[in-house]
This record gives sequence, C-alpha cells and structure tokens, in this order.
Amino acid sequence: MPSQPVIVLVRPQLGENIGKAARAMLNFGLAEMRLVSPRDGWPNPSAGPAASGADIVLERAQVFDSLAEAVADCAHVYATTVRKRGVTKPVVTPEEAARAIVAEEGRSALVFGPERSGLETDDVALARTIVTVPINPEFGSLNLAQAVILCAYEWSKHQGCATALVQPTVEELLPPAPQEEFEGMFSQLCDLLEPRGYFQPPSRAEASRRTLRTMLTKPAWNHLEIRTLRGVLSTLRRTPGERP
Repeated sequence: MPSQPVIVLVRPQLGENIGKAARAMLNFGLAEMRLVSPRDGWPNPSAGPAASGADIVLERAQVFDSLAEAVADCAHVYATTVRKRGVTKPVVTPEEAARAIVAEEGRSALVFGPERSGLETDDVALARTIVTVPINPEFGSLNLAQAVILCAYEWSKHQGCATALVQPTVEELLPPAPQEEFEGMFSQLCDLLEPRGYFQPPSRAEASRRTLRTMLTKPAWNHLEIRTLRGVLSTLRRTPGERP
C-alpha cells in the first residue's frame, strides 16, 4: 500500500483555512497535516467548525518552527506555487506529482504557502520539485483549500488501494419503464387532447402525434414517473371540484 503524502501548510494565516484544508484532505483519504508557524498559533478554535467533521486531521496535526523541520523525514518534497521565483527545479502538474508520489520509495510531502503570498523563495528551495496547477492565466487565484483538494484528489486517483475513491451509487435510479406502460400513458394523453382539438387539422394529426411521441420518449421515463404522469392526466380529465 503506497504511503500517504504529508500535507504541510507553511505559515497559514486563518484557522478557517486550516480547517477547510483538513476537510479537503480527509475527503480523499489523507490525514497527516503539518503546520509551520501558524500565524494565530495552534490549536485554533476557528479550525474545527470549518473542518466539517475532519476533526481527526486537526487532532493529529503537528506544529513545527520551520519548513526544514516539518519535512525532515520526507525523501520527496513538492512545493506548490505558481511563481518559479528564479529557482531552477522540475515543474509538474498535480497529476504528475501524484503518479510520482505513488511510485516513489520513502515519504513525500506536498507543501503549501500562506494564503496571501504563497511560498517564499527559501521555502521553494527546500523542495526537489515544483507543483503548478494549469489555470486560467487571466485569473490564477486558488485559495488554500482548493489547492490542497486538487493535489489530494489526484493522489487518491493514482494510489489504487482500498481507500480509493468511491463513485456515487446509481442503484437508486429506476430502469426505464416497459414500452407497454409508455403506450398506455401516451394513449391516455392523446385521448385527452383529441376532443380539445389538439390534433387539428386532420392533415397534420399524424405528424403531431409523431412529434409528441418523439418528445415524450426522450426522457426514458421509469415506472414511477409514468405512474405519476398518468395520475396528473387523470386529474386533468376530472371536472373541477370532482373528487378522485
């Protein structure tokens, strides 16, 4: 089983953002957070509500005085930044970083900078690789939690173990209804429309029925939907005030 990367937040400014980052991590199976000199200290009472239940990440979070200490046990350090700041290092996307993290031996760290300014040049210098998100050049603004969730999601896609992403279930969706049920609904609808002159003139009646049938077959109604619509049609058939 591939080891989980450590998420390192360098000088985070707001407790809410730390909590949101924790929530983003746990959504995709990451639980180890390290904080480097959080501005408002730690623990921070604002982090818990923002974490929306990801309390285990906050409870286990470790605090360090420097980035060097925070990544001392990591063989592979990835600095997330949009600015290269003159540092010559390999630059990869979150997806490429995720593939490498899964394949590499030893611990990996994904490092994120302060909300307002991002990582400083000295921070980036500690990393072996730069991670940059392909983004709109006219609006390259990602908040801290967004950056964390992008990297966490890519890791979860590539790590391939039992905690991989679980697709939302589609078992609650009902299958399309048998054609017989649709025909019953269609006949009921036509019976209501006929005396009201919908299929006039007679020369257009066949084309009107065909268009109506084509329109109604597009949604692939299930049994419950057809039964509901037939109930609507039955109601429309009744005289106003008439009880079912």
